[in-house]
Amino acid sequence: MATDNEDLMHGEAHASTASAVFVSIAAALGGFLFGYDTAVINGTTEALEAQWGIGSVETGVVVSSALLGCAVGAWFAGSLANKIGRPRVMMIAAVVFFITSLGSALATGPLDLTGWRVCGGLAIGAASVIAPAYIAEIAPAHLRGRLGSLQQFAIVLGIFSALLVNYAIQASAGGASGEVPWGGTAWRWMFAAAAIPAFIYFMFSLQIPESPRYLVAKHQEDKARGILAKYVGGDVDIKIVEIQASLHSDTPPRISDVRGPRMGLLPIVWVGIFLSMFQQFVGINVIFYYSTSLWQSVGFSENDAFLTSVINSVVNIAGTILAIYLVDRIGRKKLLMWGSMIMFLALGTMAVVFAAASVDAENNPILGDAQGVTALIAANVFVFGFAFTWGPVVWVLLGEMFSNRIRASALGVAAAAQWISNWLITVTFPELAQTGLFLAYGLYAAFALVSFFFVGKMIRETKGVELEDMERLEEGSITAAD
Repeated sequence: MATDNEDLMHGEAHASTASAVFVSIAAALGGFLFGYDTAVINGTTEALEAQWGIGSVETGVVVSSALLGCAVGAWFAGSLANKIGRPRVMMIAAVVFFITSLGSALATGPLDLTGWRVCGGLAIGAASVIAPAYIAEIAPAHLRGRLGSLQQFAIVLGIFSALLVNYAIQASAGGASGEVPWGGTAWRWMFAAAAIPAFIYFMFSLQIPESPRYLVAKHQEDKARGILAKYVGGDVDIKIVEIQASLHSDTPPRISDVRGPRMGLLPIVWVGIFLSMFQQFVGINVIFYYSTSLWQSVGFSENDAFLTSVINSVVNIAGTILAIYLVDRIGRKKLLMWGSMIMFLALGTMAVVFAAASVDAENNPILGDAQGVTALIAANVFVFGFAFTWGPVVWVLLGEMFSNRIRASALGVAAAAQWISNWLITVTFPELAQTGLFLAYGLYAAFALVSFFFVGKMIRETKGVELEDMERLEEGSITAAD
C-alpha cells in the first residue's frame, strides 16, 4: 500500500513538473521576441546607412531606438500585469510586436523606422518583465532556477534565429541591400520575418493559466488552488496561506509599493537596478547589435562577418544550456562571480588587441592574422562567460528576489533600468569605436571587474528559497540551501 501511495505521489509530482515546464516555455517565448529584436537590426545597419545616407550617430539612434520603448514598456508592465493579469499582458505584447515588425519592414526613412522600433520596444519591454515574473510565480522552488533560465535561453534562441534568418536572406540577395528572388529588399524581409514569432507567442499565451500569486492578490483563492495543485504541487492550502501572508495587505499591489525611505526606493529594488545595469554595462549587446559591421571593419567580408555573428550566437546558446544545468546546483551568486572574472579577462584581452592594432585612414583597426584570431577567440569567450552566468542568472534573480507584493512592480523598475543601460551602451558604441575600440572594450572590462565586487557584497543566494520567504532572506533571518 505504501508503495502504491509513493507511486501515486511520484506520478503527481512528475505531472506537476511537466505542466510547469510547458507553461514556462510558453511564457519564455516573450524572451524569444526580445532576442529576435535584439539581433534583427544587426544585419541591416550597413544597408540602412547605404540606402538613406546616414552616419554613425544616426545609425546609433536607429539601432538603439527600440530600447527606449523597451524601458517604457518595462516600467509600466508590472503595474499593468497587477491590474489585468500576466497572460493578458503577453497577448497585448505579441499583437503590438506583430504590427510593428511589419511597420519596420515598410519604413520609408530613418525617422519612420525609429518610430516603429520605439513602438515595438514597448512590447519587448513588457514581455521582458512578465516572463521572469510569471515563471518564478508558477515554478516549484527546486526547479525555479532552471525554469527561470528558460527566459535567457529563449532570448539567445531568438538572437540565433534572427542571425540565421538574416544570413539566409542576405545570402539569397547577395547582401542586405540586394533584392531577394521573391521580390523586395533583403533588409525589409529581415524585419518582416519577426512577425512570425510574434504570432506564435500570441497563440501560446492563449494556452497558459493565470499566476496563482496574482489570483490570491485578487481574492480568487479557489482558482489559485487549482493552478497550484496542477503546476506546483505540495500542500496547496498551506501555500495559499503563505501567499496571503506575504502580500501583507488587502489592497492590490501597485508600483508605489517599491518606494522606500532611502533614495526613494527599497534597498532590494536598488540591488535589482544595479544588477540590471551591470548586465548591460559589460557591453554584451554590442556583440549582437554591431558584430556584423564590427567584423567587416577589421577586414572580414560581409558573408564571413554574418557567419561570425552566427557562431557567436551558437556559443551563446551553448553557454545558456550550461547555465540551465548549473543554476540550481551551484547557485546564483557563485555563477555571477565566475562570470564577472571570465568577462573581465576576455574583454581586457580584446582591449589590448585593439590598442596594439594599427589603423587605416578612417581610424578602423587593422588586425593581423594572429590578432584577428585572438580577438575572435576572446569575443567568443566573453559571450560564453556571459551566457552561462550573467545572461540567465540576472533574469532568474529578478524573477525571484523580490517579495510577492512588489515582484511585478520591482521587476518592472529593474528591467526599465536594464533597457536604459542597454540604450546607453548601444548609442555610445559607434562614437567610442571611432575613437578606438580599445577604449570601448577597456571600459566594459572595468564594469565587469566592478560587478565582481558588487555581487560579493550585495547579492544573497536564493537557491531553493520559497518565494514567500524572500523577505526573510533579505532581512537575514534565513539562508539559502547549500
